Amino acid sequence: KYGRERAALAATVITYRPRSALRDVGKVLGLSDLQIGRLSRSMQWWDGDKVDDSRIVEAGLSPDSPIIRRLLYLVRELIGFPRHLSQHVGGFVISDAPLYELVPVENAAMPERTVIQWEKDDLEELGLLKVDVLGLGMLTAIRRAFDLVRGFDGRKYTLATVPAEDPLVYDMICDGDTIGVFQIESRAQMAMLPRLRPRCYYDLVIEVAIIRPGPIQGDMVHPYLRRRNGEEAVDYPSEEVKGVLQRTLGVPIFQEQVMQLAIVAAGFSAGEADSLRRAMAAWKRRGGLGPFEDKLVTGMRERGYDEEFARQIFQQILGFGEYGFPESHSASFALLVYVSSWLKRHEPAAFTCALLNSQPMGFYSASQLVQDAQRHEVTVRPVDINASAWDCSLEPDDAGAPALRLGLRMVKGLSEDAGARIVAARTDGLFAEVQQLRERAGLDRRELGVLASAGALKPISGDRHRARWAVAGAEKPMALFPDMTRYEPMPLLRRPTEGQNIVSDYRTTGLTLERHPMCLLRRHLDRYAYVRADALSSLDDGAGVNVAGLVITKQRPGTASGVIFVTLEDESGQVNVIVWKQVAEKYRAALLNARLLGVVGELQIEGQVIHVIARQLFDHSTLLGDLTVVSRDFR
Repeated sequence: KYGRERAALAATVITYRPRSALRDVGKVLGLSDLQIGRLSRSMQWWDGDKVDDSRIVEAGLSPDSPIIRRLLYLVRELIGFPRHLSQHVGGFVISDAPLYELVPVENAAMPERTVIQWEKDDLEELGLLKVDVLGLGMLTAIRRAFDLVRGFDGRKYTLATVPAEDPLVYDMICDGDTIGVFQIESRAQMAMLPRLRPRCYYDLVIEVAIIRPGPIQGDMVHPYLRRRNGEEAVDYPSEEVKGVLQRTLGVPIFQEQVMQLAIVAAGFSAGEADSLRRAMAAWKRRGGLGPFEDKLVTGMRERGYDEEFARQIFQQILGFGEYGFPESHSASFALLVYVSSWLKRHEPAAFTCALLNSQPMGFYSASQLVQDAQRHEVTVRPVDINASAWDCSLEPDDAGAPALRLGLRMVKGLSEDAGARIVAARTDGLFAEVQQLRERAGLDRRELGVLASAGALKPISGDRHRARWAVAGAEKPMALFPDMTRYEPMPLLRRPTEGQNIVSDYRTTGLTLERHPMCLLRRHLDRYAYVRADALSSLDDGAGVNVAGLVITKQRPGTASGVIFVTLEDESGQVNVIVWKQVAEKYRAALLNARLLGVVGELQIEGQVIHVIARQLFDHSTLLGDLTVVSRDFR
């Protein structure tokens, strides 16, 4: 029903990217799922330019095939074309009359929610009112963290009552210790934090805004850092410009500053400045900045500014066309950065627990979040049929501090309904055996099987092998002999090895509380002289170094000219690897397919920021056997 709503979510037009276009066109042309999957992996990060035939061969297909040639042609045509409508994360359209009289409205997938069929650009053209309301997963995680703290010891926090400007929080941020923290957990942000060294809230406002395509493309990042560190003098061509740029050391970082500069330095009216803002946002798609360039440069020269300064400002405006951040937006984000950082510093168990219950979100998987919590001395306890709720939860450790108990939600293949039945049945007493669990919670053999494989049945049936045996025998007993099963002898089953437990942990919950897999492989990797992550800081800048680890993220930012950033994980921490375009092409197979990657390269140390510049890449995935590790890849 549409009713007489006067507010609804705006739409977002999802356009075809190479991978989605390959999959859809491949299906139409009759390629199998296996062929499409191989081709998608081989063409990863392809941007629609000319294709090297080796990539087609790598996927097991022929470059000369008419079907493949047709596929690539159609994919190029589709890239950027609308694929489907989705709902904007928080853009509401508001009217004083029923919305359906103004714009097509449809029911969203979520009950009791409607969405219009137009996106923000359509709304701006027609002058309809749109209000952006932050719809962020981190807001949910913060609320859950506050609830967990209150439930554990009664302390109540809100966004407004978290202690402000805590030096310990800023110390943690300056160290780049920000896994899980809103906005500043990415590789680029972690590398920037020790350089910018935020010490107050407004520093976070700048930090959020400066690592964006706009400031990066407009060459604003390095000048700001040099000026902040006292390496470059800050001067202003006039008092009017100083009034606009003084808070950011003479570098225009925010969208509002560009508009203010146009007004005070080039004589733009407020309306013309707003038109410039709209043109900045759309020029990549529609162009239209040419007239503004002439007016900006001419206006600045008429007011006594050098042409060089005017051209520099315009180049920065072009950079904002990639993505400029409004200061008001950045200020809102910075508050969430600080609050999530405060939680990580002072309530790490509750913070990690809330993140796990809010997945999927952020850069890191549950495995990395849990390992980070353990490095911060949080006790993490496994999924337990007699102790775990559906969500992850807090319980006292041996010293009375909050420990993190993994919830039933972590078990892959277990439905929330089954989890609710388990928790409800436990109100009548803890489970003593698998048969009792099956009967009281109404679980079928498949559900019992996934719990056994995840190690959740250990308290009532022992190790995984014994648990699976117990599940196999958990049939409904005959009415004449209800107690017969208790006399059945337990077979002599060999205990699972540590490696088997780790493989099963990753397969069933995506993480392990056993030793890190690299601990078991270290003696095999020592022949390659691989250095652990925690030893890199003791080496010299420029030294040759070999590193290896599980591949947990790969990033190829659009502003990085084909450079790929890889994060590896070993038993001691993470290693940040930079793979230049030519190295990526030479070692494509290893880069795209390796779960365990070895890198021969050169160490780059700048203060606390450590990278390894890759020269050679090696795939050691065979050492992992059946261990499945999922890399989160970002573009």
